[in-house]
Amino acid sequence: MSGAFGASSINVEKVKGAENFGKTVIRLIKYMKPEMLALIVMILLSALGAWFAVWVPDILKKVTNAMVDSIQYFKTDTLLDDGYIARVCLIAAGLYCLNAVFQFVSGLVAASMAQHVVRRMRYDIKIKLDKVPISYYDATTTGEILSRLTNDVELVSVTLQDSINQVITVVTTVSGVIFMMARLDWLMAIVTICSVPILLVVSSLVIKKSQKEFARQQQLIGKLNGHIEEMYAGHRVVLLYNHQEDSIKEFEILNKQLLKATRKAQFLAGIILPLIKLINNITYVSICVLGGYRAGLGLISIGDIQACIQYTKQFAQPVENISNIASTIQSSIASAERVFKMFDLAEQDKETDRCDVSNFTGEVDFKHVAFSYSEDKPLITDMNLHVNACDSIAIVGPTGAGKTTLVNLLMRFYEINKGQILIDGHDIRSMHRDDLRSLFGMVLQETWLYKGTVAENIAYGNEFATREQIIAAAKKAHAHEFIESMEHGYDTVLNDDASNISQGQKQLLTIARAILADPKIIILDEATSSVDTRTEKYVQSAMLAMMEGKTSFVIAHRLSTIKHAEVILVMNHGDVVEQGNHEFLMAKGGFYRDLYLSQFQGQKEEPQSDSTGFIQT
Repeated sequence: MSGAFGASSINVEKVKGAENFGKTVIRLIKYMKPEMLALIVMILLSALGAWFAVWVPDILKKVTNAMVDSIQYFKTDTLLDDGYIARVCLIAAGLYCLNAVFQFVSGLVAASMAQHVVRRMRYDIKIKLDKVPISYYDATTTGEILSRLTNDVELVSVTLQDSINQVITVVTTVSGVIFMMARLDWLMAIVTICSVPILLVVSSLVIKKSQKEFARQQQLIGKLNGHIEEMYAGHRVVLLYNHQEDSIKEFEILNKQLLKATRKAQFLAGIILPLIKLINNITYVSICVLGGYRAGLGLISIGDIQACIQYTKQFAQPVENISNIASTIQSSIASAERVFKMFDLAEQDKETDRCDVSNFTGEVDFKHVAFSYSEDKPLITDMNLHVNACDSIAIVGPTGAGKTTLVNLLMRFYEINKGQILIDGHDIRSMHRDDLRSLFGMVLQETWLYKGTVAENIAYGNEFATREQIIAAAKKAHAHEFIESMEHGYDTVLNDDASNISQGQKQLLTIARAILADPKIIILDEATSSVDTRTEKYVQSAMLAMMEGKTSFVIAHRLSTIKHAEVILVMNHGDVVEQGNHEFLMAKGGFYRDLYLSQFQGQKEEPQSDSTGFIQT
């Protein structure tokens, strides 16, 4: 969480959506290259459909002129040709039907194209998220990432599916109307054309101001989603410390900021429509007055006036839709910009060629390793460490000493600033990350299980494992008994957060998963800190079985779990300050002894080791 639930913790950065609008549109068009054929087909269908509708007034004017001539029969000796009238009306009806069919098919093509684009966009985001460094996840909330995957991508889909069709219809209708009016009467066409630059100037001024607000709106949606996800993920902690009101206050602050940004964006987008209607109505009145005047002079026919009035209405309708189209496009382009920013995130160093690690034994060396999360705050300055294959290494120290950082560097979740980390003599930077990480098995304090059967969760570390191998791993992890006691045994389905089993049972399943994966190196990161003392003994026993014949790194706050370790590394401020086994370090009387005794202060005697090698508490 950012800060302590207060207003001061919320700081929404300035958004520069407007200046990147054109670049984002061009980039979106380039991104649609695989769907370019569908885009062209959609544009042609939409343009033809709009043109059919534009053609109709020019045809219907013939009916009007024929009727006027018939009324003036006594002057012109002209009879009304009913067959001619019927044929013209059928042609007009046919053109309207073609307009409907072409627009419908164009909509289907647009929908299909949009879904292909957003499917690829979601896939590319997923691939990018797999390639960005862990530091990105440290700095970005889950809610912001989910907002880009869902809200932003969906808004891009809306633009591709609806707005492009509408833009093509507007362009075709406006250009077609001007062309047809110019054929009928050049002066009325000029009056209509004169309204276009006025409309464009008004729209562009308002749109330019609204771009920034739409980008800000989307950013605030991401922040609000992040806060909601954060609060409900830690709902029990919020309740425990009575921070419900603080959480609601922060939510309300973000909600009000979003409301303010949305109101401003929608106001700016919504003001376009009344302005456009006003300009169009002035144009419509001008055409009626001018047409009547020119008809009185005998320069145009009544049918021409009727057609021009229809064209003025046709011209006004799509132009009025510009406000809705502009609102959608502004919001969507702001979303596309956020998605493309994710595409531009710096990735981890380029992968090297794959290598065979099947014969690795798990020997580890740190040589003059230095690392810092930020340039001004070095954490590890000059670490040197040698670990023999199958050794058990315990890492202890106060919070922030660099214990977890050490194993994160070992697995290349972060890159070292200088020095070397070697596994079996191979620099880990020369290894493909997949090959490197296949050497490791992890059991963490926070277990991760997904919605699926117990067997599927255990087999996550080895997807080709047989049922017999899964059961054998569960037995070795002391999980078989509780699994069999469940209604459906290994086929029991765990829910989304695996809340239908206890924390200790979750831990045993993750140990079974690590056993089944059969890694060369085991990482245990405070794996027993979230279970009770009774369950801890089962977990410790399972961990010993898992660590047998493996190189293991055990990070623990409970020093009662590490007496069996061949080597204990004592870390403080990112450096190894002491190193040795338990007896040696206790006899030395240094930092480790002080740390150890502080955990058992008040006990009459030092806890004794049980038969497994663990210290009894």
